[in-house]
Amino acid sequence: MITSLAEEDLLNFELDIASEFDSGNIKAPVHLHNGNETQILEVFKDIREEDWVFSTWRSHYHCLLKGVPVVKLKKAIMDHRSIGLCFPEYKIYSSGIVTGSIPTSVGVAMNIKRLGKKGMVYCFVGDMGAETGSFHESYNYSVRHDLPIMFIIEDNGVSVCTDTNKTWNKEHSPPLIKNKMIRYIYKSKWPHAGAGSRVQF
Repeated sequence: MITSLAEEDLLNFELDIASEFDSGNIKAPVHLHNGNETQILEVFKDIREEDWVFSTWRSHYHCLLKGVPVVKLKKAIMDHRSIGLCFPEYKIYSSGIVTGSIPTSVGVAMNIKRLGKKGMVYCFVGDMGAETGSFHESYNYSVRHDLPIMFIIEDNGVSVCTDTNKTWNKEHSPPLIKNKMIRYIYKSKWPHAGAGSRVQF
């Protein structure tokens, strides 16, 4: 693991950001993590400095665990960049566009393989994003070309306020590990965006 952060450190960071948001110090939306600390720490045990991480609009934990310093990360969030946190010097990129990071992550994995470079790519997606055509095309291509990439589906059961399973008329997906894919299920106390007091999205 790149950092020595524990569950408590992750939770305290998000509580601090929630307080800043509810105090009106952050004017743009924030998407807070909660309830997935154990699972995300387990995933990051295998992630090294030379590896790439691609994420969604909810990327605070990913940034912290990839080694972005707390002060640097908080400043970016306070500067209203929570949705699209990118720190190329730490090899982490996120996108506020649904599935926006997925094709790029596959391209980076292709480059690593073609040039014989060191490193893996870890692409984090939500459960609704994992139902899209973009995800399935990218996943199938990566498997069939044996690219150095792992897709991690962070399944909180909803897309904004829409129930993912009802949308797709399916039963709740169980925790899943398969070729180049990990899925874990969690439930957050936070709304989709915001901290539940000042403004809720």
